[in-house]
Amino acid sequence: MRTISKILAGAFIATATTFGASALELSDFVLSYRPYGIAATQKALNGEYYYQKSTDGSKIFRIAYKNEANETTIFNSEELKGCKITDWDGYEMSNDETKILLHTDTKMIYRYSYIADYYVYDVKSQRIAKLTDEGGEEIATLSPDNQKVAFVKNNNVYIKNLADGSITTVTTDGEKNKIINGVPDWVYQEEFGILNSLKWSPSSNTLAFIRFDESQVPMYSMTMYEGDCHPNKDYSLYPGSYDYKYPVAGEKNSVVSVMAYDLATSRLQKMNLPITDNDYVPHIDYGTQDDRLMVSTLNRTQNDLHIYAVNPATTQATEVYAEQSTSWIDSKSANDVMYYDTFFVMPSEKSGYMHLYQYAYDGKLIKQLTSGNENVTEFYGYDKARKQFFYQRTNGPLNRMVESVDAAGKVAALTDGDGTYSAKFNSNFKYYIRTFSSQRIPNQYAIYNVNGKKVRDLELNREFAEKYTAPTVPQREFITVESDGYKLNGYIIKPVDFDPNKKYPVIMQQYSGPGSQQVLNKWSLDWQEYFATQGFIIACVDGRGTGGREKAFQSVVYQKLGKYESIDQIAAAKYMANLPYVDAKHIGIWGWSYGGYEALMAMSTPGSDYAAGVAIAPVTSWKFYDTIYAERYMRTPQENPDGYRDGAPLENTDKLKGKLLIMWGSADDNVHVINSMQYISKLHGQGNQFDMMIYTNMNHSINGCGVRLPLYQRVLNFFKANLQQK
Repeated sequence: MRTISKILAGAFIATATTFGASALELSDFVLSYRPYGIAATQKALNGEYYYQKSTDGSKIFRIAYKNEANETTIFNSEELKGCKITDWDGYEMSNDETKILLHTDTKMIYRYSYIADYYVYDVKSQRIAKLTDEGGEEIATLSPDNQKVAFVKNNNVYIKNLADGSITTVTTDGEKNKIINGVPDWVYQEEFGILNSLKWSPSSNTLAFIRFDESQVPMYSMTMYEGDCHPNKDYSLYPGSYDYKYPVAGEKNSVVSVMAYDLATSRLQKMNLPITDNDYVPHIDYGTQDDRLMVSTLNRTQNDLHIYAVNPATTQATEVYAEQSTSWIDSKSANDVMYYDTFFVMPSEKSGYMHLYQYAYDGKLIKQLTSGNENVTEFYGYDKARKQFFYQRTNGPLNRMVESVDAAGKVAALTDGDGTYSAKFNSNFKYYIRTFSSQRIPNQYAIYNVNGKKVRDLELNREFAEKYTAPTVPQREFITVESDGYKLNGYIIKPVDFDPNKKYPVIMQQYSGPGSQQVLNKWSLDWQEYFATQGFIIACVDGRGTGGREKAFQSVVYQKLGKYESIDQIAAAKYMANLPYVDAKHIGIWGWSYGGYEALMAMSTPGSDYAAGVAIAPVTSWKFYDTIYAERYMRTPQENPDGYRDGAPLENTDKLKGKLLIMWGSADDNVHVINSMQYISKLHGQGNQFDMMIYTNMNHSINGCGVRLPLYQRVLNFFKANLQQK
């Protein structure tokens, strides 16, 4: 269950709202409330340049870090002969920058995976060729020698030789809903965040990948209707179905194995790893040598991590790292390892905070690279020339900064002051693109050198900042709330015309899921600010289990999801109720996904005084949710029956207090409709009155065909009806 707070941005207005002298209409909220960004960039072999796609998708530029005027168009689809496609969905440069792998006509499979038509463009000859005549490939991946492309089609792996156009069949056993080669299954995509397991050896002589046998995973069937948004006429009289493998907590997972194909011998072998049918393989990569395929494994409980160095030629594995936890091991420790010539760098929370550790390939710890009571949130890489490691870390839970540490342990800050900083470094770590925002400052982008000196600005969003900062729109103020002896971070949004002598209704916004953060010193402007213009105070508090804090703060919720989050949300509501300008009898709660789950939990917990709540796409019992996420925090229902019962809104419907609006998409492949259907069935049986909205054929995001604006309008109307005094 990835945090989806960002998909909730994109606010709306029902009527015109006046800020200053001008009235903002619906289009202003949808379009203008977005600060400008910069198009995605890719590193160039020459560290003086980077590549960037044009905003219309028709061109690719090579741009100098020092001077924007030094720009070269290396690809222009409008000038292609015999190819009329002008809008490309994505691209990848080959290692030597002589070829570009592009894709278009993208069709989504799940929320993140897709098939597409791939093309290979030769920069020198300016010729373009389709990867296969039929199209419809997945995860096409260029080889390091720039002569081959590996790809998946119909669950099988293939390799195309770009020199002669021949295609080699690597696997033949792929079959829908049974065997998947190379592409992770649904639950790996959703919870480990990996879409591609194809890994070329450094020499390009071997292709490794993960094989998923999901034949024993239970099938989930979603009912599909004709609908009005992209209607399917096949279902005009009778509904159809979308069937796929989805393992719920306690049920069978895919059985995974690591495979390697030798191009010289045409031999496909299974790697000899000490894993069971219940274990996970969240990550594979080469450690800069052909005989060093690095494989991360996790047990099903996700508290026992191992990393192996495997020789694909012999299939033999040697353990180089092991770590255990009394709760869970963050998947970053398995997925975000980076491998170099003589060592690897991995993140770990074993000290109580997430830090970076440098290990030799024989398994010996070289040194702990970072330390202290802050968390490393991203590792950017290692500069071999300067022997520096670059990373992002917390600066207090609310802020993010960028630093480096050298071989002697000397730390250098590349950013200063509060706010949220991130960096994207060039190939030789000489330059980086810095992104910055804060509570008061919209997103800013600039190029800096490694010494922290600004080279040039890319986008400062001055016009945006002038239009959409105080006093023209409501602003967020940070607060601290105490609960059970913990100091919790939060924010509050008051109307621009706030009158301390009035009593305002409150909407508590939250997500609350493990490791997530809603309260950050970064720019945000969405539906919450608009609701504040409609006579509400908006508040948000990150309770126990959320991110940016020590491991102990997060792991309090282990095997007890919903318990402490609810105690903290109730404490937050009571904090608001005690403010002199708050109408204590009219406090509501809102959430989407895990936030919807927590809204139901908080409204069903003794001590709750919520007058109304909105739950969108909520989990109502963890027994309905996927294995990796649910079992990471709760173990299986068989191991932890009390936790599953106590942490299920479905088991606590008789305790529900306040007016309820529940909303969901009928084709949600993540939090299935069974969660809401079983929940409302119990409410019916108990004689409870409630409101509900169903979005036909919509997924977890409930987006597309203009549904988002009326969705938020419905939420606003509900809170106005139930929280604002007549």
